[in-house]
Parts: sequence; structure tokens; C-alpha cells
Amino acid sequence: MRIVLPDAAATERAGARLAAALAGLPGPTVIALRGPLGAGKTTLARGLLRGLGHAGRVRSPTFTLLEPYDLADIQVAHLDLYRLSDPSELDFLGLADLLVPGAAVVVEWPERAGDRLPAPDLTLALNYDGAGRCLEAEAGTDAGRALAGALRSACQ
Repeated sequence: MRIVLPDAAATERAGARLAAALAGLPGPTVIALRGPLGAGKTTLARGLLRGLGHAGRVRSPTFTLLEPYDLADIQVAHLDLYRLSDPSELDFLGLADLLVPGAAVVVEWPERAGDRLPAPDLTLALNYDGAGRCLEAEAGTDAGRALAGALRSACQ
């Protein structure tokens, strides 16, 4: 599935569309965000978190590697692994403790995790498309197909 996102607001809306479907999944749910620097990965994560009810600031976890959000109906861990020097560092972040029922783990730069992350339920690839972005979704599990379906139906 390919969706054109003309601006940052559209990217946030795409993240918010995933939120309703995500909140109903038993989890843990892993969403991998791929794309070059500045392609909108954190913007999409911000839309997802706001769609789940987070009203505060959504910080990019580029330097902290992990930003946790304990929301009313779901726990979300937002990871940015761009600065990860070795996949074993995820052990020190407590990755295993984040992968619990009812939780979601949203990972930017998942390829830097090596084999430490489980296979993603949904992979979202963001790329430049003129002045906007292009979002491509690939589901890896039934949960991922549910998320992709929610995104597809909202964008038609």
C-alpha cells in the first residue's frame, strides 16, 4: 500500500489513523519506521501518540534512544536507534520489559537493532516525494494487517 502525504499535517494524521486500531490490539505490537533523515518518522509517531490521547510534547528520542508514554489504555515505547552503536545496548534499555501484552513499541531505524527486536507487526517506510512524503506499509502479522487496513480505509 502506498499513500502520498503532502505535508507534515498529513503525516501526523496518518499516525493518528493507526491509533484507534492499535489501542484495540492485545500486543505487544511492534511498528518499525524506516526512511532517511527528515522523512517524517518522528512526525508520524507524534500523530500516533496524539491519536492515543497524549496531549504533551512528543520528543524525538534521538539522544535518549527511548521515550516511554504510559497512556490511559496503552503503554507506548518510542525508540530512535539512529545513534545506537551496538544492538546489545538494547538490553540495557530494558527492551524485553517493553514487549508486554497491551503495549506498543514504535521503532525508528529498526535495522540498527540487529536481531534484538522481534519481527515487526507493521513496517512503515517514509520517503521523500517532491515537497511531501510517500508512506508505504507492509504488514508482517495479523495485527499488522489490522493496522494497515485501518490506515488504508482511512486514506481512501
